[in-house]
Amino acid sequence: MRIEKQVLVAASPAEVWKAVADPVAIGRFSDRLNVERLKGTNEPGVGSRYRVLLRVGAVPVGGNVELIVYEPDRELQWTTVTGVDHRMRLRLRETDDGKTLMTLRFAYDSPGVFGTVADLASVRSVSAIMDHLLARAAGHVETRDMPANPAGLVRRAAHELGNAVVLAKAGIIAPMNPVKLPLVGLSAVKWGATLATGVAVNAIRSPDQVMLIDEAGSVTWKQLDARTSAIAAGLRDLGVKPEDAVGLMARNDRRFVEAAVAIAKVGGDVLLLNTAFASPQLTDVCKREGPVAIIHDDEFSAVLEGACDGRIRVLASELDGLAAANAGKSPPRPGRSGRVTILTSGTTGTPKGAQRGSIGLTLDGPAGILSMIPWHSGMQTVIAAPLFHAWGLANFALGLGLGSTAILRRRFDPESTLADIAAHRAEALVVVPVMLQRILELPEDVRSSYDVRSLKVVAVSGSPVSGELAQRWMDAFGDNLYNLYGSTEVATASVATPADMRAAPGTVGRPPRGVRLKLLDHEGIEVQQGQIGRVFVGNAMLFEGYTGGGDKDRVDGLASTGDLGRLDEAGRLFIEGRDDEMIVSGGENVFPKEIEEVLASHPSVVEAAAIGVSDDAFGQRLRAFVVLRESVGEDALKQHVRAHLANYKIPREVIVLDELPRNATGKVLKRELENWTDEAAE
Repeated sequence: MRIEKQVLVAASPAEVWKAVADPVAIGRFSDRLNVERLKGTNEPGVGSRYRVLLRVGAVPVGGNVELIVYEPDRELQWTTVTGVDHRMRLRLRETDDGKTLMTLRFAYDSPGVFGTVADLASVRSVSAIMDHLLARAAGHVETRDMPANPAGLVRRAAHELGNAVVLAKAGIIAPMNPVKLPLVGLSAVKWGATLATGVAVNAIRSPDQVMLIDEAGSVTWKQLDARTSAIAAGLRDLGVKPEDAVGLMARNDRRFVEAAVAIAKVGGDVLLLNTAFASPQLTDVCKREGPVAIIHDDEFSAVLEGACDGRIRVLASELDGLAAANAGKSPPRPGRSGRVTILTSGTTGTPKGAQRGSIGLTLDGPAGILSMIPWHSGMQTVIAAPLFHAWGLANFALGLGLGSTAILRRRFDPESTLADIAAHRAEALVVVPVMLQRILELPEDVRSSYDVRSLKVVAVSGSPVSGELAQRWMDAFGDNLYNLYGSTEVATASVATPADMRAAPGTVGRPPRGVRLKLLDHEGIEVQQGQIGRVFVGNAMLFEGYTGGGDKDRVDGLASTGDLGRLDEAGRLFIEGRDDEMIVSGGENVFPKEIEEVLASHPSVVEAAAIGVSDDAFGQRLRAFVVLRESVGEDALKQHVRAHLANYKIPREVIVLDELPRNATGKVLKRELENWTDEAAE
């Protein structure tokens, strides 16, 4: 069987080729096609091999393929090496009016192995997948998000007008001196949609306003803009060019900010390195991502020794010298907007790189958050969450839009955080859940010695917030807590307001503006309200795929978060746990998070974690780990679970630890708990 489809793209073949030159990128234009590089394949070319899976209905089929034709700006073809026998050809031809006729041909053999697919899906299904792929590819090249039909454009315009109203209320869109408008426009054109533009625009609007306060003092927008331009000029002299990736490993202070903005001004891609990673992890990540340079705090020199081998190395302490040596200079316009690659936390394996580029012509990202959280321009914001993580960086970037002052400390300390809030009359605090817990663990007389009544927003994300923790925080500090649920890959999926968490403890809230959320079963069918399903999210901030190849499961423009959840009658989302953490005990599905919540509600328990372990009688049973604030017996904890849950959800044993193993963003490292149990069993 052979199917051929065509689309006319309003762009030259060279422009179209940029979007389709990599087979992995082709796969991202379809929710039903997944393409991954095989080991040993870096750049596409004749002989490059990939794993291709086509989802027809609920069934993924495919195999390994090899590129047999690769002619830049004209054509690529692959054919089967192993698996389902099929061929694919993508051809580009320029038309007389300078446009591109893009032709996609897909051929497969039936009967035979592919006969199974032929039984499950008609030619019409495969044809629809090809139409969708071509339409999205054309839309990507032409920088539009939807077909240009009048009704759709009207709806989109109305939606973006609503976004603009939200931004205006927050102060992001505000009147400006007409004399400054051309300068703002030139900065946006020069630096593109990057952190550099945010800094440059604020340097024009409010040059002498304090942009950042850290342990070394304060910096104004004008000062930071000038310093980052000088540092960027110095990086160019060292050999960093537009499109180069630059690793950045630094704690929360001005040097992190200066480096990230300077890399953007060069036109480079920022690779954010986790400060908690070990040397082998860093070496592996840098080998895969290929940064030409690494900028890092001096304290990380030893752990980065292998990762820096053969690369340009810049110590954070040397940024002052670069700024001084290039004072008054600015790099040339890079001609591209740099990207940011954020590494996944690596809680379930080797950290992956999740890359984001342009979000397109929409204000959904900031408007979605601002529609549910009362941020406003000029806020003093304590950012305690690490900036190398998606959550910390997103709030820093939002602060650029709001013209806020960021208050940073290199290391989180619960009492120092309260002191910073009190000293600067901060209205906002950005944290991960474990930080809330550490603050609440301070003695009451210490907490009450700091006046933090200025706090209007405490934004928390990065790992689950138990209902018990949320209630304790709001009882102690007022109803100012906002819980954002999402991931490195999908950004924000939902937001729980204080009212949500009071009414439904444990909820992660509802999707904000511009976010679509569905719960699907393993066949891709939406589950009914109250039932548990896989969480899928769609928004303007979805990642483009992992830099080393591969992707999250995608269905109709939505990407999986990897979590299981349910919706209550009010449309509030509850996360039941990771899709891959569910265990089957005696034929019953058990979600560890449910047991963790119940154990954490015991007055003697600070925090809890649960994992599945093998059991001869039931197949699997739960083993729980707890951190205690006061002594309590194992039987008492089991009885507490028994009083709230079914018998098959009672953990076989409850082990007391001094603390749960966590990464730098506060996520519990369950693989270390699994390793611990293996060692204990021996």
